[in-house]
Amino acid sequence: MPAIPNGSKVLVTGANGYIAMWVVRFLLERGYTVRATVRTAEKITFVKDYFTKLGYGDDKLEFVVVDDIVEEGAFDEAVKGVDAIEHMASPFHNNVKDPQEFIRPAVQGTVGILKSASKYGQNVKRIVVTSSCAAISTPWNKAPPAKFSEADWNTNSPGVVEELGDKTPPVEIYRASKTLAEKGAWEFQEKVKSEVGWDLAVINPTFVFGPPIHDISSISSLNTSLALWYNNLFPKTPKTKEELSQSLTWVDVRDTALAHVVALEKPEAGGQRFIACAGSFIWQEYLDALNTLSTNPAPSHPIAKGFPEVSAGEKVYNVVYTSTKVKDVLGIDWTSMADSAKDTLVEFSKRGW
Repeated sequence: MPAIPNGSKVLVTGANGYIAMWVVRFLLERGYTVRATVRTAEKITFVKDYFTKLGYGDDKLEFVVVDDIVEEGAFDEAVKGVDAIEHMASPFHNNVKDPQEFIRPAVQGTVGILKSASKYGQNVKRIVVTSSCAAISTPWNKAPPAKFSEADWNTNSPGVVEELGDKTPPVEIYRASKTLAEKGAWEFQEKVKSEVGWDLAVINPTFVFGPPIHDISSISSLNTSLALWYNNLFPKTPKTKEELSQSLTWVDVRDTALAHVVALEKPEAGGQRFIACAGSFIWQEYLDALNTLSTNPAPSHPIAKGFPEVSAGEKVYNVVYTSTKVKDVLGIDWTSMADSAKDTLVEFSKRGW
């Protein structure tokens, strides 16, 4: 399957999102033209203004409103005339009680765009879907760390949802939705691969941190992963040793976005999953990285010392992902923790936060 050369037109769904805005930016910087979908016409304004200031006008970036990505044929028009698709949109949920009200739209939204591409995407050569490490990791019954690669699947969460129904913890509902949506994509692609001109690649990010360029009005309205980052590193009440010893995995938003873009360009990326994970850490290590900065780019957010002895001692990482494929196949090196943190604070300062 040939790579998608620059100059090609790429459809980016959910283009106003945290990762998706960086995907659009990298595509434009690399010479692609972009058709961007958003949920409402109001969401066009910020995205259009941002890219106009960078010098990308209507000849490089066009918009389509898709208000309900779960609706049958929602993307039928949007896929016409594009050469590739970056599917990043997620259904909107509000106070969902029944897990299936969360899971079904996630699956339908993902499989739905593949159906549209198979019917109307005559020019489409590759589709890249945003999944999650939630579709990979599963409970680990041995001593930590639990170790996972692209060969692994979350075989647990769908069963938990089936067993517990509306008593399922929200995190398991989310994990099941990501797993079933990605499985649905691969199964559909397998079914139609002899009839269509496109193949599939999937990016599985872990917790995504790093500078936002999407529309956020204040610190209090940060998206979920950035809010997690901020609340652990700049808390109102200082964190305890135990809290700063908690482990997580992470990746910079720009590395995640770049993986999406390079997955279009590399012929050998077709048919593959790619874990986007820069590594495992404990929160004290992130504080240590912040404390290596010569100056704080956002002085209104003072950097705590925490307990450096915590990271100097023996650390326990609960989960470790093998993410060498991103480097080996896509040729991407991970942004460092210190650079990611610095650039995030620079962006906060630019926004007057």
